[in-house]
Amino acid sequence: MRYILLMNYADTPGVAPMNEWAPEDARARGEAMMAIHRELTESGELVATEGLTGPEAAKIVTHDGVGAPVVTNGPFAESKEFLAGYWLVEVESERRAIEIAARTSAAPGPGGKPMARRSRSGR
Repeated sequence: MRYILLMNYADTPGVAPMNEWAPEDARARGEAMMAIHRELTESGELVATEGLTGPEAAKIVTHDGVGAPVVTNGPFAESKEFLAGYWLVEVESERRAIEIAARTSAAPGPGGKPMARRSRSGR
């Protein structure tokens, strides 16, 4: 079964944005995520993964089929949460997809503490 794990970025109360973290904390989180990535690649469970451009680059494009399309800024989420990327996995069960999503959610943040950011698993 294939599942998509949506990697959301949301402000976590009491935690500075990642671009303000100490270099060693950012490196530790990156290393933890890459370890999961390597494991899934080696097991054959990882199908695809992509990081996405931040919400500051979001655009709405409308076109009536005549003339040039109209491009405006947005959409803007009502919260500080946005989709940062995804991992597409092919696993034996929903339970395994949830296990992987839980590991990504628990990747370390500042001071090595799990961030508990939401990782959504959808089929």
